[in-house]
Amino acid sequence: MFLYNFKYELKLLLRSQWIQLLSIVLLLLFGFSAYSGKGKVAKREADIAAAHNEVKESDQVMLQLLDSIEKGIKVNARPWTTPNKPMAVGNYYPRVAAMTPQPLAFVATGQADLFTHYIKPTVSGDDFALNFTEMTSPVQLLFGNFDLAFVVVYLLPLLIIAFSYNVLSSEKESGSLRLLASQPIDIRKWVLQKLVLRFFWLSILVLISLLLVFAFLNINWSSIITILPGLFTLILSYMLFWFALSFLVNLFVDSSAKNAISLLGLWVLFVLLVPSILNQLGTTLYPMPSRTLMINQMRSLKADATKKQDKILDNFLRDHPEYAINDSTQTRGFYHNYMASQKLVKEELQPVIKSYETQLRKQQYWLARLKWISPAVTVQESLNKMAGTSTEDYQQFRKQVIAFAETWRGFLTPFLYNNQKFSSKDYPKIPAFNYAPKEHNNTWVTISMGVCSVLLFVLGLLITRKQMITSIT
Repeated sequence: MFLYNFKYELKLLLRSQWIQLLSIVLLLLFGFSAYSGKGKVAKREADIAAAHNEVKESDQVMLQLLDSIEKGIKVNARPWTTPNKPMAVGNYYPRVAAMTPQPLAFVATGQADLFTHYIKPTVSGDDFALNFTEMTSPVQLLFGNFDLAFVVVYLLPLLIIAFSYNVLSSEKESGSLRLLASQPIDIRKWVLQKLVLRFFWLSILVLISLLLVFAFLNINWSSIITILPGLFTLILSYMLFWFALSFLVNLFVDSSAKNAISLLGLWVLFVLLVPSILNQLGTTLYPMPSRTLMINQMRSLKADATKKQDKILDNFLRDHPEYAINDSTQTRGFYHNYMASQKLVKEELQPVIKSYETQLRKQQYWLARLKWISPAVTVQESLNKMAGTSTEDYQQFRKQVIAFAETWRGFLTPFLYNNQKFSSKDYPKIPAFNYAPKEHNNTWVTISMGVCSVLLFVLGLLITRKQMITSIT
């Protein structure tokens, strides 16, 4: 019977032009979304490249100035910006701390439209824990981004619903279901076979469409070849879940109109309502502290530190003898007091910043526990992780930038307190930022989605024959 269904279903889909229509729709959706995502990644790479080029040009100017100063030649630069002063190097010649896009960054925008992708830490800048957002159009944030993740999570289930909502009800409405019921076949297995075959053909179309789009966009295959199996299996497991829901609805509901309404209701529930409810509950249960109060507290601490700079510097040098001024003739300058007070301000701000991080972790833990209620949430999160644009990835980048900012300050601070000039010989020792992407494992998401789908199919097969006879009549 399976072989007969295979041939009959293929002829039916070809004659009804479902395969042809789906091929065109999938190519258009995947093509436009991937092209849009690749354009955003290209702009991101161009911005990072421009920042690196700017640093290279400023470094050339710095080396030329250092060479002239070391040769005793008068330079045409303001005294406080000459690169032989360590604080001038730290403020006017900063390094670029960039979050380079991952190979699949074009698949999901994720948090990329909320967070910046590169920062230039300076020794006298504000705390970098507060400067990781960028100006974004509120209209774009409202409507979101049309990327591959959006097509897979939101639009692909609608195509599956349109492709499978009336597999059984159309037979009943045409009068052929009574003829089928009179034959020695199990209607449940017959419906299951039809849906499995439709899942098979749609999976083939999806995979071929994705491969064609990737080839057309000149994606670097060597960088994504190891990631593609995980991406494809995740998409297929998500598709299987919606086919399983369609299987149940086809068995329990007795008309095409009710089938369509029921499946669309499930789509609204899993794709729209549940994610929104989880987000609102997380915000309500674990509200973030007031950002305005934190900024005011930071300003107040800075003002208090400015009034007590001399005492702060004495305590700082007592705690850090390696930074003790080794020249008794040297007067304490602005940056000696400033760097010491900045360290105190950061220490005083730690409890406030920690409260932010604690609440954020609680919200993320809440979503991580309940995200399994909606397959749309888990798939969206998994696609973001594959693309390297998830919240966890940007938290990782933030931590690395803060650590590099400390390294940058730590490299130049000894020059300041030891009354040592910065020279061209010190230039090769300047620290560089190297972004280390966070590793993710989405295997359990795919497995759990597949297991859930199988359980739904089993639930449908356990429907009693009496229920099937009632549905037929």
